[in-house]
Amino acid sequence: METTYFSHTIQNGMRIVHKYDSSPVVYCGLAIKVGTRDEREDELGMAHFVEHLLFKGTKKRRSFHVINRLETIGGSLDAYTTKEETFIYAAIPTEYFERAVELLSDVFLNSTFPENEIEKEIDVVLDEIQSYNDSPSELIYDEFETMIFRNSSLGRNILGNENMLQTFTQKKVRDFFERNYTPDKVVFFSLGNVDFKKVVSLAEKYFSLGFGSRETSLKEQSPYFSQMVVKQKDTFQTHCVIGNRAYAFGDQKRLPLFLLNNILGGPTLNSRLNLLVREKHGLAYTIESEFNSYSDTGVFSVYFGCDHKNREKCISLVESELQRLRENKFTEKQLVVYKRQLLGQLLLSSQNRENLALSMAKSFSYFNHFDELDEVQRKLELVSAEQLREVANEIFAPNLLSYLFYE
Repeated sequence: METTYFSHTIQNGMRIVHKYDSSPVVYCGLAIKVGTRDEREDELGMAHFVEHLLFKGTKKRRSFHVINRLETIGGSLDAYTTKEETFIYAAIPTEYFERAVELLSDVFLNSTFPENEIEKEIDVVLDEIQSYNDSPSELIYDEFETMIFRNSSLGRNILGNENMLQTFTQKKVRDFFERNYTPDKVVFFSLGNVDFKKVVSLAEKYFSLGFGSRETSLKEQSPYFSQMVVKQKDTFQTHCVIGNRAYAFGDQKRLPLFLLNNILGGPTLNSRLNLLVREKHGLAYTIESEFNSYSDTGVFSVYFGCDHKNREKCISLVESELQRLRENKFTEKQLVVYKRQLLGQLLLSSQNRENLALSMAKSFSYFNHFDELDEVQRKLELVSAEQLREVANEIFAPNLLSYLFYE
């Protein structure tokens, strides 16, 4: 199938992926395969901390000048960190594309991690941790992953913890950066009205320094066993996550579970859990399910927040819906409707150009390939009702589900 994106690898191993778009705005950036999983035991929170510090000064720019370089022409510079990746990216008017590429190369290749900025940024991240701790509906997801990925780097909180953050020094930051941030782990991505030859030329101009590469060895996952944990929190609601380990990025069962998750508790008002728990019984304002993949595993979860007295009823309803998916096979008519709904959602999502650029970069980072929407549709059409029931029985099995409660 002919693709509408272009790719290239420059001499130092950094890959480039570009998709043409007629918009006057370009999205471009770096997808770096470095995240929380790359931290050692004395570096918890370091990947996220480095992401902050990349904007705090280079060999030729102070923090103010890094921030101002794109802001003064109406552009923006942003970044985020996950368990396995760090993204640094910009959105700018097309005419300033080279300015953005040069700035991205400067923060990636020339960051100095000034001591005074480290001290200030520790306080900033400490405030971020406290803010996060004040949001139980967000915090519970991280604690759930800590629970089901116990004794694994995947179970670590991306933000780290207060005690370890205060041990970070310039040397520790530099050691982590030099050990991990190498061009062979980087994809430069762009989406916009720029000729691909120009993209390659600018990438070679600004990123061609010869760095080494690093060995990537994913640590073997600790054995999984289901468990139930109740944590006492001073909250007005009971918050609950129910879930299990799931499929990795490259697993063929990932797409069936992606569809099944959308049917069960996806973002639409007609998801089965929303219709059952909120619309029919009025027991929860928010009830949803999620499925996230990693390199070698994944996580499926159902979340709801409800009045304390309704906890058991909500659990019973969720469990009954999971049982229904395990035992009952979808009809062909139902499958057509569910697949059409998911494809429509993906089409709408693709119109968000920032999301499209980031999705393309992440996919290319892992697979050297990006599925266009028609390719996703082709694969989705092959998903059968029998596959959905098989996946439901593997992931929703009662003896494999774990429960985490905030009460």
